[in-house]
Amino acid sequence: MADTGLRKPVFTKVDQLRPGTNGHTLTVKVVDSKMVMQKNRPAGPQVRQMRIAECLVGDETGTIVFTARNEQVDLMKPGTSLILRNAKIDMFKGSMRLAVDKWGRVEATDPADFTVKEDNNLSLVEYELVNVVEE
Repeated sequence: MADTGLRKPVFTKVDQLRPGTNGHTLTVKVVDSKMVMQKNRPAGPQVRQMRIAECLVGDETGTIVFTARNEQVDLMKPGTSLILRNAKIDMFKGSMRLAVDKWGRVEATDPADFTVKEDNNLSLVEYELVNVVEE
């Protein structure tokens, strides 16, 4: 029996995110957003703006810092519910950041019916990158 339909994505909860993982699909709410970089870069005749915002997003299991780039920034309004498709974990100074690159999508969705658990911020957990030597 051939499976012709698209695979329904398995949704990940924020507290299941681990360093070095990718391919996550999550439903999150934006808690907070702040622009960290906004600069114009010449791109041929027109000047393209490069924008990066650090946004606290989360679900009922916890929160994490999401690094929004360019047009993603426009969706990052506090209170907005989003689906992050094919998101990955980047490490920044030993802590996890969630990001969606060109292989993924950020899309607004109907308001999620959960309350964000704000006292469990995964981006505050520091990971020491330890190289395990196989005996």
